Amino acid sequence: MSYLRRAVIVGLSFALAGSPPAGAAEPVGQAVRIKTEVRGAAGPLAVQDAVHRDERISTSRSGLGQFVFRDGSKLALGAGSSVVIDRFVFDDSKTVQNLTIAAAKGTFRWISGNSRHSAYRILTPAGTIGVRGTVFDFYVGGDGTTAVVLLSGAADFCGRGGCRQLTRRCDCVIAKPNGAMSDTRPVNRGTLRALGNPRALPFLSGQQRLSSGWSGSGCGLAAALQIRPDKLPPPRVDQAPITPEPGEPVRPPKPKPHKPDRPHKPHKPDKPDKPGKPDRPDRPDRPDRPDRPDRPDHPNGHSRPDRPDRPDRPDRPDRPDRPARWK
Repeated sequence: MSYLRRAVIVGLSFALAGSPPAGAAEPVGQAVRIKTEVRGAAGPLAVQDAVHRDERISTSRSGLGQFVFRDGSKLALGAGSSVVIDRFVFDDSKTVQNLTIAAAKGTFRWISGNSRHSAYRILTPAGTIGVRGTVFDFYVGGDGTTAVVLLSGAADFCGRGGCRQLTRRCDCVIAKPNGAMSDTRPVNRGTLRALGNPRALPFLSGQQRLSSGWSGSGCGLAAALQIRPDKLPPPRVDQAPITPEPGEPVRPPKPKPHKPDRPHKPHKPDKPDKPGKPDRPDRPDRPDRPDRPDRPDHPNGHSRPDRPDRPDRPDRPDRPDRPARWK
């Protein structure tokens, strides 16, 4: 009996040790790529580690994390980012009834999964992103300023200043927590200046690269790093200039030195006309030649006598006929 009792006690101990404690968070997905440092509620995360509902995930200043949720939707966190899986309601058909993500700061890429579009909601300090079968990047600054850039599908952004629809690839909207919001227009390099952070959209500008299958169009921002912020075109946002994110100040534009006007060249005096060659004097007319005098007549005073006519030659005598030749 004592042997059987000990065996039962050991089996119960292992069973209790393997059971999750009461109130443990529900796993909702897992990490598929970790670069530098990404932390969860229990410490640093590694590839294939689970992420749980209500867990805060954050990346270091050079970190990168990519996560896949149970319904196939994907979320990438860029450097210096923080997010909470705020709500996750999963059903038995490999879809979610509700997946809500609260983004606190940083840059992100969202790719929708198998659930219906209305099941997804992304909360930011400036408003809510509604997902409609979509791939998009979004950025949240230190003061809550939010930018959304559509890469595929459609989305909408609603805040205190109203709602904006994003329906074309590379459409962008920028909003602030006080309700100021830009119109929807294509993203450009001036967007980075409006956000006050040239590293605000690293997945589009190429500063951070995602795994194959997570990439999207660069929307013309791939060369943004080679352009100084003070050389970017001015933003077209209906709001006051945005304060740079703490720790990432934007250098003020250097004043251009004033170039002195070029001195006027002195007027060159006109060159004097070259003296012309003197005109040649006209040649004098040649004197008329005197007429030749008539030849004098014969010394005798008479004209030359006419030559006498030559006497006629006598006719030649006829030749006698030659005798015919006999054959």
